[in-house]
Amino acid sequence: MKVTKRQKTWAALDTNKMYSFADAIEALRPYCSKKFDESLEIAVRLSVDVTKADQNIRGMLSLPNGTGKKVRVAVFTSTKQDEATKAGADVVGGEDLIEKVAAGNIDFDRVIATPDMMPKMSKVARVLGPKGLMPNPKLGTVTNDVAAAVAMAKAGQIEYRAEKNGIIHAGIGKMSFATEKLVENANALLDQLRKVKPASVKGQYILGCAIATTQGPGLHIDAK
Repeated sequence: MKVTKRQKTWAALDTNKMYSFADAIEALRPYCSKKFDESLEIAVRLSVDVTKADQNIRGMLSLPNGTGKKVRVAVFTSTKQDEATKAGADVVGGEDLIEKVAAGNIDFDRVIATPDMMPKMSKVARVLGPKGLMPNPKLGTVTNDVAAAVAMAKAGQIEYRAEKNGIIHAGIGKMSFATEKLVENANALLDQLRKVKPASVKGQYILGCAIATTQGPGLHIDAK
């Protein structure tokens, strides 16, 4: 693989060192793009087996300082369309919206649905499911309180989900954020993961943690 000029500048970084969140963020700042505001991404490896139902970790978390990303929210409802629109939803509809999505028109990042719409949503499950957009009662995205759900999505709520190897990836803010705000967001996610630790998992639970910017190198974090 060809090494880019930008990657060559990373040589001064000690990528084998264990950093604190704050030190890692400060170490990454000089390597951020000046053309756009890079996101800070976190990867946490857990000692879970996602093939076991009780260890298939997934949930939603409102970060204390948001993500810095503009989230387009779609609400599927036949009874609360005015409420959803007033709450700031970007796309609102019922069966008409289902038809648009079935035709491949997806112009949103988060989906919320009222319970009465879920039987009809099966028509677009194969479209929304692979994109991680299918509403789920356990995630709070199937609800009659659409105003609260839209507000949380807009305020910087993230979804965390353990992938095949027990790794959770999430965006936890923009590099334009103050370091302490990014640290708060990172710790909020780790605290949440500790809270949902399955009782069946014994021994060390958080096996590793790393952060990286959108186009930057990754640094290992001492999650302890």
